[in-house]
Amino acid sequence: MVLVGMVLWALALVVVLLLGDRVDRVWTWTCVCGLVLAAVGLAIMRWQKQG
Repeated sequence: MVLVGMVLWALALVVVLLLGDRVDRVWTWTCVCGLVLAAVGLAIMRWQKQG
């Protein structure tokens, strides 16, 4: 599920970047934060799996 969410955030970021100035910058940073949080979640899941 985390990987699916990451892909969706990445797609949303691409769309927001393609729209450029027609979209508020808050949406760009929301997509970036979604990607970062998904990456952290994925890292934690892998770390827990090792232990």
